[in-house]
Amino acid sequence: MTKATGDGTPAKKAKAKRGAKPAKPAPRAYERPRGGEARAISDLVPEIGRTAFRKFGFIQSSVVSRWREIVGDRLADVTQPAMIRFPAGQKAGGTLHLTISGAHAPMLQHVAPDIIAAVNRFFGYAAIATVRMTHGQVIPAAPVQPPAMLKPVPAELGDSLRDIGDPELRTVLERMAAGLAAPPRLPKIS
Repeated sequence: MTKATGDGTPAKKAKAKRGAKPAKPAPRAYERPRGGEARAISDLVPEIGRTAFRKFGFIQSSVVSRWREIVGDRLADVTQPAMIRFPAGQKAGGTLHLTISGAHAPMLQHVAPDIIAAVNRFFGYAAIATVRMTHGQVIPAAPVQPPAMLKPVPAELGDSLRDIGDPELRTVLERMAAGLAAPPRLPKIS
């Protein structure tokens, strides 16, 4: 009689179970603890401001910073956006809360549809459906002054830039045209 030499005998299996150590799990690849990749501070600042504005009811902080452009100088002097409240789970059909100075409320109730249209035009969709007004102190922001044109348009650029009404856009286009026309040069390293 020959003795079976296979590993299938119950005695060997029991012995292997008693003396064997449990298998170690495969080592995990290193993952950075939190936060992902390093980011520039300039990328983080809008998020911090966005968080603060959301806390006070503003989804888009640019409504506050560009209020004068949205509604015009006359209305921006007597109104100030306080917050925007949307229905739960929606980003349309919201209520714009305005702070109004003095006795301008009756006039602004007649102009409310124009304010709604201007804000919706700014957003690009029907974000605002109603306006709610509250009396309060409004500190008018200084009007935005476009930068003065530093020099006249050179004759070699032609008449195409002279017809541009926005001085800031014209200055940017002039600088771009001058940069493209200049011969290439090596950057200075100091």
